[in-house]
Amino acid sequence: MKRLRKVIKIIAIVLLSLIALLSIVTLVFMRLPQFGKAPEGQRLTRIQHYANYRNGHFENLEATPTFAPGYSFSGEMMKALFATYPGRYPEKDIPAIKTDLQQLPKDTDVVIWFGHSSCYIQLEGKRILIDPIFSQHASPVPGTVRPFHGTDIYSAADFPEIDYLLISHDHYDHLDYETILALKDKTKKVICGLGVGAHFERWGYPANKIIELAWYESAPQAADGSLKITATPARHQSGRGFSQNNTLWMSFIIQTTQRKIYVSGDSGYGKHFKEIGKAYGPVDLAIIENGQYDSAWHYVHCLPGEVLQAAQDLGASRLLPVHSSKFVLARHRWDEPLREITRLDQAVGIPLVTPVIGEVVYLDDKEKVFRQWWREK
Repeated sequence: MKRLRKVIKIIAIVLLSLIALLSIVTLVFMRLPQFGKAPEGQRLTRIQHYANYRNGHFENLEATPTFAPGYSFSGEMMKALFATYPGRYPEKDIPAIKTDLQQLPKDTDVVIWFGHSSCYIQLEGKRILIDPIFSQHASPVPGTVRPFHGTDIYSAADFPEIDYLLISHDHYDHLDYETILALKDKTKKVICGLGVGAHFERWGYPANKIIELAWYESAPQAADGSLKITATPARHQSGRGFSQNNTLWMSFIIQTTQRKIYVSGDSGYGKHFKEIGKAYGPVDLAIIENGQYDSAWHYVHCLPGEVLQAAQDLGASRLLPVHSSKFVLARHRWDEPLREITRLDQAVGIPLVTPVIGEVVYLDDKEKVFRQWWREK
């Protein structure tokens, strides 16, 4: 009996030592710069006075549970560990076009999609870059969540000087540390949600380059008569470490004298789409997240049918579905988002803008019909 107790004691000591070592390693790892920095000081004071900040975190406009009814954390973990989902990776390279971004006439209004949620927009002579991710991983851990072959032909070096870098929220597939570092010297202004500026300051961006907005605030430097950028609500979450929802997530209305563009950021379907449509619509182009979704977490990521409904709520003349075709962050087939929204749109009839990666979309060319490249064998 004494021998057994001794063995149990040794095993317990070893296990506790391993747990302690793992905890120390985790804490050290979480201090690396790619995790950013939590809001503090005057930045935190401003956040604490915001109406949608309660009990130490931001809240959505309506109740947003992590899982939909009928789903649970344990059930989803079991699926992640033991279930298999075919077709999540393409069998061949994703088609892409390498456009010379430096040579694009600045006075031409265009949109270029780079896979997932990264978009470049030229409006009224201004250059806007949204949620860029041009590293080899949509994760804080190198070598994980790698881009599909063919989707990684662009880098930060390909871009001209950027007037406005827009960040919808601070999740790793929207705020990429390596890309943000590489863009620092060519970015004039960053527009992001409350608290997100703390990450940029840790990464060497001067405070006078950073504009942090609450919902329904407009960037003052971007309201020069020809361009106005306004932060609008989204239904999502945020966080890069143990603290969740300590920075604000958002969508954007980009408005000029000629047109309005809506950018959803990550969002589940909710009443905010109709509210934004009433306040700012109709919009000429809606860029809405359509991918990396699941019925289990559709409160924070729209399903394809909900994307179409959101576009209708906004009064969108055209719809550019994004958040797909570059990374695996969900269980659906890689091409399902575009296949499904195209199928459902047959009954809705919103003109879909579905370029290949890097293809120039001329905003004045409203008659262009895009090929269904994801179906090509």
